[in-house]
Amino acid sequence: MTDLAISLDRVLKRFGATVAVDEVSLEVRRGEMFGLIGPDGAGKTTTIRLMCGLTRPDRGAIRMLGSDPVADHSAITRRVGYFSQRFSLYGDLSIDENIAFFAEIHGVSDYRGRRNRLLEMTQLTPFRGRLAERLSGGMKQKLALACTLVHEPDVILLDEPTTGVDPVSRREFWKLLSEFLSQGITIVMATPYLDEAERCSRVALLDKGRILALDAPGRLRATLPGTVVEVLAEPERAAVERLATLAGVADVQMFGERVHVRLSSGDRAEAVDRVQAALAGADLAVTSIRAIPASLEDVFINQVARDAGPDREQP
Repeated sequence: MTDLAISLDRVLKRFGATVAVDEVSLEVRRGEMFGLIGPDGAGKTTTIRLMCGLTRPDRGAIRMLGSDPVADHSAITRRVGYFSQRFSLYGDLSIDENIAFFAEIHGVSDYRGRRNRLLEMTQLTPFRGRLAERLSGGMKQKLALACTLVHEPDVILLDEPTTGVDPVSRREFWKLLSEFLSQGITIVMATPYLDEAERCSRVALLDKGRILALDAPGRLRATLPGTVVEVLAEPERAAVERLATLAGVADVQMFGERVHVRLSSGDRAEAVDRVQAALAGADLAVTSIRAIPASLEDVFINQVARDAGPDREQP
């Protein structure tokens, strides 16, 4: 048996004049957590829908568990769980009834034991009689995950499952995913959150339908050249403008109230000294200057800039 759960080979998908997925090739191994990472419009949702056979590619080949997800859609449905970006459960049914409904449409007759285990894992047992429309956002996500898993799929495809969910619920959701991963389930997650990408064994950074980079998060961070210095200063825009004039600066980006400046050469201590010297005498309130490890945000922005090239508009 091949160790690949999913493979895409030069897959293209258009919607009219818009190229949603542009010659994408990737492989997902059995038992791994793979992340599709990118902003809105990057092609994440379309890629997920192609994987589970809900959308037919215009060109290229897709294999899900060794089968064509469109031609063999019925067989794939029994082995794959799909977590839609939109809450697709029935608000006028209870938690118990929603799980029972999804079990039955997947042809699972003896589902009660599995349902009880999922309710315990998701901590929904005390609320099993509550209507879905009366659940909080985090509880709805847990219920949707339970419905996705009730037929014991080999692969689950998650399309931005934590978008709009509070931080505590996000953390609980990730604990659940880690438990399912330990059971050997292959997980593919589409998310715009780069902090969530760090939890994946490998990630594909997507932008405008194309893969900019694909590797383990740690290896991707290691590919970023130079040294990143984080600056906390006010006003932030004035700090950015000042640092952009510093010799040897590869790029300067704002991350909330912090500024990341990447110097193309020099060790960490030298980089901090150069940034301090550049800000000295400026009309700025500087709180901290420190060298930090490169983040996936830094890597993503660098990849987007490289992909855009000198003659195209920078994001």
